[in-house]
Amino acid sequence: MHRGSCLCGAVTFQVTGDLPQPSACHCVACRKHSGHFEASVDIPADTLTISGEAHVRWYQSSEKVRRGFCDICGSTLFWDPVFRDWTAVAMGAFDTPAQTKLAMHIFVSEKGDYYDIADGLPQNDR
Repeated sequence: MHRGSCLCGAVTFQVTGDLPQPSACHCVACRKHSGHFEASVDIPADTLTISGEAHVRWYQSSEKVRRGFCDICGSTLFWDPVFRDWTAVAMGAFDTPAQTKLAMHIFVSEKGDYYDIADGLPQNDR
């Protein structure tokens, strides 16, 4: 079981089972939404429980994706592909040790020019 929350605690969540390996997305939308690149892990819908959903606000960033954040503290929490049965959860929102490691970087063709990626993990342009 893995637990997490937004900064103020109004939204909490738990994930049953092990976390898969997360990816780091460097696309412009993720950078603007999170303030830097965004690391998240894809969680099957039946293993994710969210409490305080009344405080989750969804921003429809494209026809296929909405982004969830706390309406009180503004914490980035979720990336939800509306036509899929999973939700990506921001790694920084987990409270407990994640017991997983980053697998890859995606959309590196859009990364910011103010940092380098030097961890040796695979880097995908898209």
